[in-house]
Amino acid sequence: MKIKIPKTYKPSAEDLPNIIAPAGMEVGSNYLKLGDYLVKTFFIFTYPRYVAGGWFSPIINLAEMMDISIFVHPMDTALALRNLRKKVAQIEAEISEKQEKGVVRDPVLETAYQDVENLRDALQQAREKLFEVGIYITIYGSSVEDLRKLENRVESILESKLVYIKPSLFRHLEGFNSILPLGQDQLGVHTPLNSGPVSSIFPFISPDLTSDKGILYGVNMHNNSLVIFDRFSLENANSVVFAKSGSGKSYATKLEILRSMMMGIDVIIIDPENEYQNLANAVGGSFFKISLTSPNHVNPFDIPIMPEGEEPADVFKSHIINLTGLVKLMLGEVTPEEDALLDRAITDTYASRDITAENFGSIKVLKPPLLEDLQTILKNTEGGRTLAQRLDKFTHGSYAGFTNAPTNVDIKNRLIVFSIRDLEEELRPIAMYIVLNFVWNLVRSKLKQRLLIIDEAWWMMKYKDSASFLFGLVKRARKYYLGVTTITQDVEDFLNKSEYGRPIITNSSIQLLMKQAPSSVESVAKAFGLTEGEKSFLLEAGVGEGLFFAGLKHVAIKIIPSYTEDQIITTDPEQILEMKGLKK
Repeated sequence: MKIKIPKTYKPSAEDLPNIIAPAGMEVGSNYLKLGDYLVKTFFIFTYPRYVAGGWFSPIINLAEMMDISIFVHPMDTALALRNLRKKVAQIEAEISEKQEKGVVRDPVLETAYQDVENLRDALQQAREKLFEVGIYITIYGSSVEDLRKLENRVESILESKLVYIKPSLFRHLEGFNSILPLGQDQLGVHTPLNSGPVSSIFPFISPDLTSDKGILYGVNMHNNSLVIFDRFSLENANSVVFAKSGSGKSYATKLEILRSMMMGIDVIIIDPENEYQNLANAVGGSFFKISLTSPNHVNPFDIPIMPEGEEPADVFKSHIINLTGLVKLMLGEVTPEEDALLDRAITDTYASRDITAENFGSIKVLKPPLLEDLQTILKNTEGGRTLAQRLDKFTHGSYAGFTNAPTNVDIKNRLIVFSIRDLEEELRPIAMYIVLNFVWNLVRSKLKQRLLIIDEAWWMMKYKDSASFLFGLVKRARKYYLGVTTITQDVEDFLNKSEYGRPIITNSSIQLLMKQAPSSVESVAKAFGLTEGEKSFLLEAGVGEGLFFAGLKHVAIKIIPSYTEDQIITTDPEQILEMKGLKK
């Protein structure tokens, strides 16, 4: 018995239409049925005497499933002038007839006469051209009711501009073919328009943030286009994210991190709530816990790697200033005299290890100084004993394990997360300052595309010294190919209680504003120059929705992840329990 083995199926080019096209189309008098959707096409047949520029903008930016085709057919000027001459003669005859009969003058006829004469003059002098224009709008709906609602909405918008449309009854197939990207005007319903009105239809008015490079941030809610942007293409790569708790600000940031890493960008994160641990684990990043009992330590007195092209003395002085700001943050209020004393004592602390402004960074130091070395110098300096005593809790007291230990973290990874969740609230600004200083020295050592994410940045904005340091970092980041993302939910602390809040916004080319609380929306609106409509949008925005500003452009955006991305970055407790199989 001979067994016939069936041939293996091999797809061919002939199968392509079956994949991308619906199975069939049903043609009706009032609409088409195309796959799972109903399709209906309209044409514009009446315009007002004057149309303002941008009158078509509300239709183009309508966030609905629809297609628009605009056909502009140039008319022969000589033929147009002959037709207009006939029209003028017809209007003059009507006016004369009314005058002979003693009928009261007709303003409509007189206005039409003046308009035609003005158009004739403009055409004769080549100041205008005449065109046959066809504008077709095709809408889609999953049901007759959906189609009717969208039809009423489109009609209402256009009628408010005194523009009227009609459905292409019994010709919906020709209408559908006319809106396909084939350049075929099968419907052929035209209106003669001169250059001015035609230019007012200019379609490229939609807010658009789509470029040929960068990452996907979300979907443009104005017109359903994609927001693809490269933050490093602007004058600086800094961004700020303002939103109330639960609106999706950290979610949007994690999505940006994941997609930026695919483009080869390194990322460093300061995480106050352990929100980025799953992300670090998923991509093989480093996750360091900074706490009083943690084995991970960062010594603020470490000798930074000398940046190329910079003078050792300048780097040394900058380092001393940063350390002085940190110690002042630890001590609280200090007098100008104590400030000067701290500056001198920190310099002497390095000098005790034979490190000076001249050899800073050029000699190998086996063991950099610690905070307790500064305390020793202060004890032996006139007027410094009180400061030394105030530092004792950071060197020998309950905070000693956090601030007075050698650095032992490995920073050779593309994603580095510093978690400060387990620190006391009063220590969080200090921890953020120490980590930021550590990161800043890392960034300056090698020029490379990096992102620095500072979540809950309002902790640093509460204190002048830490806010000043953050502002300095944001201001200088561009020079070192660094983009700083500042995230906060406490808008008042960031904008109104710190003199550095607004300058940080000014030095951030990208801003993402998500759902705001009624108590803070006025401050946000004032800082970003929002309209009343934008304020209302931020008050009512759903999770993952907001306003995305990039330079001078801004659009309403919706953050949309893929399924895999969502599984990695979600912090929704219900969803996490479900993934772990613990939800009942």
